[in-house]
Amino acid sequence: MWFRDPFPHLHEDGDFQIACDYFNGNPVDLNNLPNGGFIYVKSNSKTIQFYKYRCDSKLTYPGLNEQDMFNKIKYGPFIRDNGLQMRFLDMVFFGGFCEPSRDFGKVCTMHANCCVGLENKVQDLGILLKYWRKYTNSIVNRTSLRGSVSWTVPQSCRGSLQRPHAPNKKNDHDGKS
Repeated sequence: MWFRDPFPHLHEDGDFQIACDYFNGNPVDLNNLPNGGFIYVKSNSKTIQFYKYRCDSKLTYPGLNEQDMFNKIKYGPFIRDNGLQMRFLDMVFFGGFCEPSRDFGKVCTMHANCCVGLENKVQDLGILLKYWRKYTNSIVNRTSLRGSVSWTVPQSCRGSLQRPHAPNKKNDHDGKS
């Protein structure tokens, strides 16, 4: 869900930028857990080659979903040798249900990650939208709800939250990329 313009919070030097399930505070650290709910890509020769490599990697890692495959290839030599500037986005601005952004004044996007079931996601995103509207109406009416309104989501997702584990660089990467 987009609340405000996310582009001012992108990294100028990033060719490929991706939201996270968990963000460790360092936008270049490959140990961040990416989430494909929000991706920004500059079209250039490095990103075109990366997407070709990413498509080819589906054959190398059959049966893995996009996110698990990406967690494998991000450590591989292709990314390093290609010079692709990969950046992981701060969850203060690009939040999700795994690790929600708590600041209404900063959050740009929220993703229904770590949640199983379309109905659960739709339900909780609807609740999120109600709180966002309450917050934006308080700004229009010049009342301060900043400290008194907080996200109460996930509700339906709470019972279905699937928390991913950080990939272990030494054990998780099998050298195929």
